[in-house]
Amino acid sequence: MKIDQPLILTINGGSSSIKFSLYKSDQLLVKVLDGKIEGIGQDKAAFHVKTSNPSESFSHSINAPDHKQAIKILLDWVKASKYQSLTAIGHRIVHGGPKYYKPQKINAEIIEELHRLSPFDPEHLPAELLLIETLAQQFPTLPQVACFDTAFHFNMPRVAKILPIPRCYESKGICRYGFHGLSYEFLMDELTRIEALKAKQDRIILIHLGNGASLAAVREGKSIDTSMSFTPSAGVLMSTRSGDLDPGLFLYLAQTEGLDAKQFNEMVNKQSGLLGISETSSDMRNLLNHEKEDIRAAEAIQLFCYQIKKWIGAYAAALGGLDSLVFAGGIGENAPLIRSRICSGLEFLGIELQNEQNILNSPVISTDSSRIIVRVIHTDEEVIIAKHVYEVLYVN
Repeated sequence: MKIDQPLILTINGGSSSIKFSLYKSDQLLVKVLDGKIEGIGQDKAAFHVKTSNPSESFSHSINAPDHKQAIKILLDWVKASKYQSLTAIGHRIVHGGPKYYKPQKINAEIIEELHRLSPFDPEHLPAELLLIETLAQQFPTLPQVACFDTAFHFNMPRVAKILPIPRCYESKGICRYGFHGLSYEFLMDELTRIEALKAKQDRIILIHLGNGASLAAVREGKSIDTSMSFTPSAGVLMSTRSGDLDPGLFLYLAQTEGLDAKQFNEMVNKQSGLLGISETSSDMRNLLNHEKEDIRAAEAIQLFCYQIKKWIGAYAAALGGLDSLVFAGGIGENAPLIRSRICSGLEFLGIELQNEQNILNSPVISTDSSRIIVRVIHTDEEVIIAKHVYEVLYVN
C-alpha cells in the first residue's frame, strides 16, 4: 500500500557514510524511518533502514564504491518503496562560509557558491555537492534545502571570530566559523522546551562528543564562542582529528619527514586524535575496553578528557560563570565514565555528578545540591533539518 502523505527526506552526508531520515511534513514533524549507508568506498559497505515496524527494517551488504553509487542505491530503494511520495529534500551542509547564516532553498547560484567554498572544507563539501547534484538529476522538480552547520555560530561576537593572522586574510573569509550547529540548535530547542525562558537567560556550555567533538559557549540563547574554528579539524582532539596543533609542526614535518600539504591534511584529519595516540582504534568503546592493559589507549582517553575539561574552564570564564552543562553526541550520551572523568575536578565550578544517574545516562546527572545542572540530551540533527525544510518551503 502506498503512502500518499508528503514526505521530507533529510540527508546527512559524511566522507564515508550517508545518514538519512524520512519525516511526514505536517506542522508537527513525525519521523517515519532512519537509515544509513556506511562504508562507502570500502570493501564492506552496508545499507540499514530502521522503522517502527520491525518487519520493514533491514540491514544488508551493498557495493558502494563511491557516493554516486550509494545515493543511487538509496534513491532506487525510495522509488520502489511505499515512501516514494517525496515532497522535499534537506541537506546538512557542514560549511556555509561567510555568506550563509540561515537555511537556503538550493538553486544554481547556491550550488556555484558552494563549489567556490569547497577549499574551505575539502573533507565534506565535495561529497555534499555530489549528493545535491545527483538528487537534482534524479528528481529535477523536487526542491532541496541546504541547512548549514555553521549558521548557529554566525553572529558570535567579533572577538571570538577573528583569528590572530594578518588582517588581509579576513577579507578572504578566513575566521572562526564553528560547527555542529544543527546539533547545538536542537539542544537549545530541547532546553527551551524543558526550562522555558530560563534557557534563554542561562550561561550554558554545550558539549557534542562523537566522531567529531566540539564545545560551544552559549549566553542568552546565543553562541558566544566555540572550539572548532575555520574548519572542523580545530579544537579538542577527536576520533581521528588532531584538534588544535602548533602551526610550526607543518614546517618541521615538511623539512624532516618530507610531508606535503595533502599528506599533512591526511594526517591531522584521518590519522590523529584517539587513533593516532592509541595506534589501535578511533572508537572510544574499544579504548575503554583496553585501557587497563594498553597504556596507549589509556593516554588517548586521558588527553581527550583533559582537553575538554580545560575548554569547560575557559568557557566558564568567557561566560562569566556557568549555569548548565549539556553532554550530547555518541560519546557524550553513552559514555558515563568519560563524563565522570571530564567533570572530576570541576567541583570548584559547582559541578557535582550523581553517580547512579550518570551510569544510567539519565536526562539529569547532577546532584540536587550541584550549583550547575548537568544534562544528557540525545541530539537529533535530522529533525532540525526537516524543521528548516518545512519552514523554508511551507512557512516562509
